[in-house]
Amino acid sequence: MANAKNERTSNVEERLRALYQLQTILSEIDRIKTIRGELPLEVKDLEDVITGLHTRVENFNREIDEAKQNLTSEKNKIENCKALIARYKEQLDNVRNNREFDMLTKEIEFQNLEIELSEKRINEYSRLIENKQAEVQATESRLNDHSQILDEKKRELTEIVTETRQEEENLREKAKKLEPTIDDERLLNAFKRIRKNARNGLGIVYVQRNACGGCFNRIPPQKQMEIKMHKKVIVCEYCGRIMIDPELAGVQENA
Repeated sequence: MANAKNERTSNVEERLRALYQLQTILSEIDRIKTIRGELPLEVKDLEDVITGLHTRVENFNREIDEAKQNLTSEKNKIENCKALIARYKEQLDNVRNNREFDMLTKEIEFQNLEIELSEKRINEYSRLIENKQAEVQATESRLNDHSQILDEKKRELTEIVTETRQEEENLREKAKKLEPTIDDERLLNAFKRIRKNARNGLGIVYVQRNACGGCFNRIPPQKQMEIKMHKKVIVCEYCGRIMIDPELAGVQENA
C-alpha cells in the first residue's frame, strides 16, 4: 500500500518536473519570437499598404485613359461641327427664301454651341488628367518610399529569423520529445490550454514567497503544504495556473 502511494507521488513529481521543463523550453521559444518583435506584422501591413497603393495607381491610370478617350472624342466632335458650319455657310450663298436662311443660321448657331460645350468638356478633361497625373506621381512616390522600407524590414526580419531559426528548431525538437514523458494527457492538455490563455504564456509556475508565481496572490498555508508534498497537481484558485514547489522545479528562491 505504501509502495503504491510512493509510486503515485513519484509519478506526480516526474510529471510536474517534466511539465516545468517543457514550460522552460516553450518560454525560450516565446523569447525568440519576442526578439522578432512586431516585424512580421509590420512586413504584412506594409505589403497590404503597397498592394493598396498599386491598386490606386491602376485606378488613376484607368481614369486618365478614359479622360483621354473622352478628350479625343470631344476634339473630333469640334472638327465635325466646324465642317458642318463650313458647309452651312456655303449653303447660305444659295438660299432661295428666308425660311432656308433661318434654318441654316440656326444650324450654324447650334454647331457653335456644340463647339463651346465640347471646349468646356475638353478643359474639364484636361484638368482631370492633370490632377490624376499629379495623384499618380504622389502615389508612386509613396509607393517607392514604402517599398524601400519594406525591403529594409524584410532584410531585418530575414537576418533575425536566420539567426534564431536553428535555435528555435532545436527547442521545438526538445519540446516534442519531452511531451510524451508527461504520461497524463489531461494534464498536458490542461497545461496547453492554460498557457494559451495566459498573458505571459506561463501554464505552470513555482511558488514565490508563499504566493502564486503567475498572479502573485497569496497561497493558503494548507495548500502550500500540499504543493510541497507533490502528491497531486495543485492549481491556483485565482488564475488557474498549475503550481510547483521551487525545489522540485530546481529553482533557488532569493532570500
